[in-house]
Amino acid sequence: MKSRRKESSLEVVRSVYTSKIISSHRDLVALVFFGTEQSKNPRNSFKHVYVYHDLDEPGAKRVQDVEALRGEKGAQFAAETMGSGETSLGDALWCCANLYNDIKLRLSHKRLMIFTCRDEPHGGDSTKDRQARTKASDLKETGVVIDLMHLMKPGGFDVSLFFCDIVSPPEDESELGLQLEPSDKLEDLKKRVRAKEQKKRAMARLNLCLGEGINIAVGIYATAVSARKPGAIRLYRETNEPVRSKTRTFHTQTGSLLLPSEIKKAQVYGKRKIVMERDEVDAIKKFDDPGLFLIGFKPMERLKLHHHIRPAVFLYPEEDEVKGSACLFSALLEKCSEKNVFALCRCISRRNYPPRFAALVPQKEEVGEGKVQITPPGFNVIYLPYADDIRTLDPPQHPSATQTQVDKMKEIVSKLRFKYRSDAFENPVIQQHYRNLEALALDMMAPEDTEDLIMPKVEQIDHRLGPLVQEFKDLVYPANYNPENKPAAKRKTDTGGGAEKKSKVEMPEDELRARVQNGTLGKLTVPVLKEACKQFGVRTTGTKKQELIDALIARLSS
Repeated sequence: MKSRRKESSLEVVRSVYTSKIISSHRDLVALVFFGTEQSKNPRNSFKHVYVYHDLDEPGAKRVQDVEALRGEKGAQFAAETMGSGETSLGDALWCCANLYNDIKLRLSHKRLMIFTCRDEPHGGDSTKDRQARTKASDLKETGVVIDLMHLMKPGGFDVSLFFCDIVSPPEDESELGLQLEPSDKLEDLKKRVRAKEQKKRAMARLNLCLGEGINIAVGIYATAVSARKPGAIRLYRETNEPVRSKTRTFHTQTGSLLLPSEIKKAQVYGKRKIVMERDEVDAIKKFDDPGLFLIGFKPMERLKLHHHIRPAVFLYPEEDEVKGSACLFSALLEKCSEKNVFALCRCISRRNYPPRFAALVPQKEEVGEGKVQITPPGFNVIYLPYADDIRTLDPPQHPSATQTQVDKMKEIVSKLRFKYRSDAFENPVIQQHYRNLEALALDMMAPEDTEDLIMPKVEQIDHRLGPLVQEFKDLVYPANYNPENKPAAKRKTDTGGGAEKKSKVEMPEDELRARVQNGTLGKLTVPVLKEACKQFGVRTTGTKKQELIDALIARLSS
């Protein structure tokens, strides 16, 4: 049991390392063991604390180091390297504080995760308990968030015995029950660590105006962003160091370097060039200050699927900005859900952004097993189209299906229905890309196999449908019809013994010279200009219209 908990913790550490390498390679991560026999830390100031990895950017070497601790050989290696000794969480926290202090960079956020299966790590030693509580309080005052990733043990894990005074308070209401339940499954532990390690950064913080003098502070969050393969990094071929590109603007006549203040923008209106300063351009773009302004409420049935013209974002209250925002936001969310309506707003998300109509669709909280939040409470912001964005289509007319054919297709659809979850399908292209990179970085013989989860399971589909497919074909297609055979190409009817080739367009030399003098040579099409070049033996290296005109002018002027 103890070995399984250790393996789960190391698997989570490895998962954090690999995810940081992919998504946030500039984040700094450290791995510290406490309760060890051997000591290894800066200046060896603390006994029974072993700093396995210093606070630094994760890399392939660190993933290999964690792999070396897994399995039976890993357990033996850990016993020889670190061993098992007395436990002092206060010294471990103090050591972590020194690791933070040794970093000269400015850190946006600091988080410390404690993995343990012991609800009383000091065995009731009040002195060590008091030292740990004091050091945890000091860390929290410096902005360090302490989280407990406690594992299931026989008899249960009682947080109230000791760790309730160590961990940081929940960052929002969705985490109230998260810290009380221990994890007994690897996937649950991974989900909890993933939810903690990802910093919830707001795309923008705005005021939601409900009326004159009534403002709610809200944050806009992106709950789903298209995952893409990272762009290629240009390296200097001799040193493999990344190169930086700079763009400079020069005067076309003098060749002098232009400063940003010397550059203006212009637009031609009515054959007149209108020159504007940058400040004037910004003033033209600005409609109003950023924010959300409530216009009214509409029934949910008025919101159609084709109104979604861009990815939706998520709205959540910011209590730190304006006191009382969470309470009023919660009341608005409850009433909109109760009456099944959405709020219609005018939205300007950032400075100099054009205004958009947005529908605030209420979303209630959903909590799964282990009190892990599945769906957060808040509003989904659906950006609505303008009248200019809507197109009127003229679809082609086709014969309608009979009621028998429709009923048969309904049977097929009902047989193939399943519960869809977007988080159950990974992008196979991106997964294979990172598997290949991981294999190269870790010197693996071959990359891990990637399962294409979006590949249709043909055998299961055929088993479910049975004879329905053939019955549908018999109802829709004619007898002996094979959709895989290409239809025979239609033969063109001969009129007058065969199709005549398109006659070449020839132009007299006098007419061409007249066009050169009048400056109307540019009105001829490219095929006519090409034929004229052949006619007068003009050799051209290009096929652009201006090149053909220049060649003809040079030939006819000589």
